Amino acid sequence: MKFTKSIFDKEGNDIEKFNELDLDERSIVFYSEDILSFVYFEQIIHELTGNMGQQICYLTSAKNDPILKSENKNIKSFYIGDSEIVKLKFFLELKVKVLIMTMPDLGTYHIKRSKVFPVHYVHVFHAMNSTHRNYRKGAFDHFDSIFCTGYHHVQEIKATEQLYNLKQKNLVECGYGLLDKLQKTKPLQNQEMHTKDGRKKILIAPSWGKNGLLETVGMNLVKILLDAGYHVTVRPHPMTVQKWPKIISRIENKFKDDSNFEMEKDVSSFESLYSTYGLISDWSGIGFEYAFVCERPVIYVDVPHKNNNPDYNKIPYEPLESSIRNLIGSVISPNDLDNIPKIIESTYENVDLFKTKVKEIRNETVFNFGQSGIKCAQEIVKILDKEKT
Repeated sequence: MKFTKSIFDKEGNDIEKFNELDLDERSIVFYSEDILSFVYFEQIIHELTGNMGQQICYLTSAKNDPILKSENKNIKSFYIGDSEIVKLKFFLELKVKVLIMTMPDLGTYHIKRSKVFPVHYVHVFHAMNSTHRNYRKGAFDHFDSIFCTGYHHVQEIKATEQLYNLKQKNLVECGYGLLDKLQKTKPLQNQEMHTKDGRKKILIAPSWGKNGLLETVGMNLVKILLDAGYHVTVRPHPMTVQKWPKIISRIENKFKDDSNFEMEKDVSSFESLYSTYGLISDWSGIGFEYAFVCERPVIYVDVPHKNNNPDYNKIPYEPLESSIRNLIGSVISPNDLDNIPKIIESTYENVDLFKTKVKEIRNETVFNFGQSGIKCAQEIVKILDKEKT
């Protein structure tokens, strides 16, 4: 009975309340599948509701989403629940003018295009990674507009449309909201990158998957770094915590008594990024954020990449996460971890030179650095005006 109630109990969500709004009141609607998605929308929403005076609706599947307590008069927020059955019905009957979401795979799983209203669907990226290997085949095929973070997204999606004879989408040169947020909240003064006893702070922040960094060589990597005299913070991906909790527990239990070891499971904060002497990752998009905002190189452990699209090589572009690694950092084999302390020292000895180089790379890679929210907000209003005509 408890399961049945969680699906059908209308008092458990705000769906009826949302559906009672006039269509004009739900012209611009954001959907967040969890509490982490807001950071990718934040710059856009700030421009829309603040500088442009637009009213928006914010739908969330997270009952503890802080936005549900927002006092912004231009934001109407609604909890729609996390039941896949409820969401399937809700989105099939959705009546809004523009829906903005970070979740890919529209039309494939429980979020389908509306059958009753010509909703304009907009995708905002939650990572700068390329579209054709890291994501499933067809992940973006059913959107109307794609807010691209860089020219690589434009190239890849156009090539995908041509290969599969798809309808052309509205590809907008926007930029990356999280990058801009990190840049704006970056401390004015350099953060202390050493502990009080002089140890360099190293952050391990990888992606997730059975071949991921923590899932394969995490224990050994942490031990090597601690033995070399570093202070080590492990920041596991939420999916690693969810799918491989025993691995995280083993690492935590092994080193919990070492004062130079920390486990950071709260990934909603990026404070540790600013005070990190060196970042070690694998294929995670956090490498872009560290390099482009903190202007420091990344050390990549070359575990097998996560391939969610077996046909990705039909798109004639090397994924950005592969092509850029040697430009913004050093790549080391997982079989060569014993040498990673030497790699750390050699990688970070010429940081001043790297700062000059990485700014050029950033300008070539990211659209509208620092201004993506403005561009996205303007495009949403533009789309809305077109839908009215």
